[in-house]
Amino acid sequence: MPHSASAKKRHRQNLRDRESNRAVKSDLKSQVRKVLEAITTGDVPQAREALKLVAKKADRAAASKKIHRNRAARIKSRLSARVKAAGHGAVATASTKSRKSS
Repeated sequence: MPHSASAKKRHRQNLRDRESNRAVKSDLKSQVRKVLEAITTGDVPQAREALKLVAKKADRAAASKKIHRNRAARIKSRLSARVKAAGHGAVATASTKSRKSS
């Protein structure tokens, strides 16, 4: 446990920030699941609407440094590719990119 007053304060701040970070990340994951469920059920318009909300939440999380901005971009890119594939009637797989083996 912290001994100095500044260390005690920092500990309180860390606990408060941790709760905030977890709440934002949890909400983002829940929204991502909603998009994936909409894709699975074949409800493309619902998936598109949910994707807009995911993009907004991911950008806000990145702006407040809850997640890295590249992670936000990755989430948006992968989900939009899956929604696009679902809209064209293609089978959306877990990975939208083909991976080369070296």
